[in-house]
Amino acid sequence: MSATVKDDPVVSELRRTLAALHQSLVENGLVAWTSGNVSARVPGSDLLVIKPSGVGYDDLTPESMVVCDLDGTRVDGDLSPSSDTASHAYIYRHMPEVGGVVHTHSRYATAWAARGEPIPCVLTAMADEFGGEIPVGPFAPIGGDEIGRAVVETLAGHRSPAVLLRSHGVFTVGATARDAVKAAVMCEDVAATVHLAVSRGELDPLPQDQVDALHRRYTTEYGQR
Repeated sequence: MSATVKDDPVVSELRRTLAALHQSLVENGLVAWTSGNVSARVPGSDLLVIKPSGVGYDDLTPESMVVCDLDGTRVDGDLSPSSDTASHAYIYRHMPEVGGVVHTHSRYATAWAARGEPIPCVLTAMADEFGGEIPVGPFAPIGGDEIGRAVVETLAGHRSPAVLLRSHGVFTVGATARDAVKAAVMCEDVAATVHLAVSRGELDPLPQDQVDALHRRYTTEYGQR
């Protein structure tokens, strides 16, 4: 199986894409040292591609990305996969519409997670991208699939592609890995803005009808269709 995976052009392209997307995390100030990771589902298979564990961002290459099955077992690659692999795999197993997952400890969003507070929807940019507040989920231990379970259960019933995990950090999902990275960038941006606004006093969330209208416009009319 490993030789077949190694030669698969789809897997090779995903490895190149993920190497570039990890640099986007650095460029947008979402990660420190070796923390954080991006993964992508391999279309048409029960496989994912993910960052190796504990490897610095400057040292990441397409070849260093690790291919795992959806139980989190390594299928191809010379390095051990991220310690979050089991949680990524759980998300893919239980959210078939998801094609990419990102985890960061970005500063402002993680500050909200440390307080165990959702980020209230007080900005049009939040209504656009997240369709409401960015929810907060429970604390979950690292290493197994408990984090993935917390992500899936917290996002149920929310339009948000981002979730804050209490005392930990941020997970985002998307139809593609690039979409998940975009959600992570936007999550940190609004977390910082709302933090600054809250420091000046109480905020009034946007009315639900306005949130719905903004999200509908953004998802059906905005951009090139």
